[in-house]
Amino acid sequence: MNWFRLVCVSAAAALGGLLFGFDTGVINGAQFYFTEYFELNAAEKGFVVSSALLGCLVGALVAGPLSSRFGRRWSLRWAGFLFLLSAYGSGLPEWMPESVALLVFFRFVGGLAIGMASMNAPLYIAELAPAKNRGVLVTIYQLAIVIGFFTVFLTTYVIGNGLTEAENIATGWRWMFWSEVVPASAFLVLMYTVPRSPRWLVLQGQTDEAITTLQQLHGAENQDEMLLEIQKSIALYPDASTSSPWGRSWRWVLVLGVSLSVLQQTTGINAVLYYGADIFEQALGYGKDEVLKQQLLLAGVNLLFTLLAMYTVDRMGRKPLILWGSVGMFSGFGMLAITLMTQQVGFLSLLGVLIFIGSFAMSMGPVTWVLLSEMFPNRIRSGAMSIAVAAQWAANFAVSQAFPVIAESPSNQISPWHGALPYWLFMGFIGFLIYFIWRYIPETKGKSLEELESTFVPSD
Repeated sequence: MNWFRLVCVSAAAALGGLLFGFDTGVINGAQFYFTEYFELNAAEKGFVVSSALLGCLVGALVAGPLSSRFGRRWSLRWAGFLFLLSAYGSGLPEWMPESVALLVFFRFVGGLAIGMASMNAPLYIAELAPAKNRGVLVTIYQLAIVIGFFTVFLTTYVIGNGLTEAENIATGWRWMFWSEVVPASAFLVLMYTVPRSPRWLVLQGQTDEAITTLQQLHGAENQDEMLLEIQKSIALYPDASTSSPWGRSWRWVLVLGVSLSVLQQTTGINAVLYYGADIFEQALGYGKDEVLKQQLLLAGVNLLFTLLAMYTVDRMGRKPLILWGSVGMFSGFGMLAITLMTQQVGFLSLLGVLIFIGSFAMSMGPVTWVLLSEMFPNRIRSGAMSIAVAAQWAANFAVSQAFPVIAESPSNQISPWHGALPYWLFMGFIGFLIYFIWRYIPETKGKSLEELESTFVPSD
């Protein structure tokens, strides 16, 4: 097995995750200032922030057919181009008219790129990876998302800290968006250096190229066995009707995938990541000069615990990680909610946020992508993954739209909540997540993608 080449190809594809994290994270620092620039109210700000999420939904939906028809590699190339276009346009350079509508348009384009990359990158990595190392290789994608968040928080801190508040409101937020041009360009170039997925090649009848790729990545001693296993899996469902993820045979696994995706978002993770600046300033009482520093701390914890997940996902397994992480998420938000309700905001409040972030980073963050890339059969993987990821972005949009409205509502500001209401709602969803994982999700570590088909797809 060519471990070095596997890691390099996986890391190149995972740059789509870095751009996912960078693009969604840049809005956190930038919205602090363009809200003032355009004089947006809470509802308008929520729409600008979540406009990219509508693009993510559309991008994820179209990614399935595109990936099936043209392959995972070409879909990732198109995503790279859209990332580049969005990064430049969102800064509204001088030759463009300055309007909220145009900003929303380029945020939507960035969302298309995120939706396409978030569906294709983990799927592509999983289809290249050996069974025993698939968890850690797919988790590189989540690590890249976290590095993207950390990088953009550092970038926005450097930009914001080097300018006055007035300068940030006038131009700083533009440079925050433009900083994404560099990683977007690198991703687009690297997507012209990676091989096509061997499983997609077999589906297209291009067996010779599939054999070459398997040999390059897994060695000549393993290529024949892996090819035979892939061919047997595809031969189980030969007719065209089984190629649709909406078919009766796939109903249960599709329900599981969609449910897992939605529950990842209803933990409240992106409320913290998108609106962290508002949470630190309004709920926790930090000044404007401290907000970006706290965001760096949040990103650092996210990175550290994602590395922990990479170390444990193929050792401990997927299911235990999610269960323990969910308990941690519940406890972290519980700590934050209680300090808000008792009006004892301080170190314990910040600690609660960090416990939540760390727990998510070692569980639902990376493991959701691992499970989604594993649970769907070869015949429908791209289409089913597309639907599950689209559901994830739909839930993300709903949470991102609702959070600022609930957080800033008059009823949330008074007794007994004092700002804690949204966190209690998230805790309710986390409680249901624990039951769902315990009851319905089997362990998948160490099994090939073809072996897992019989685990998730019931026999007729």
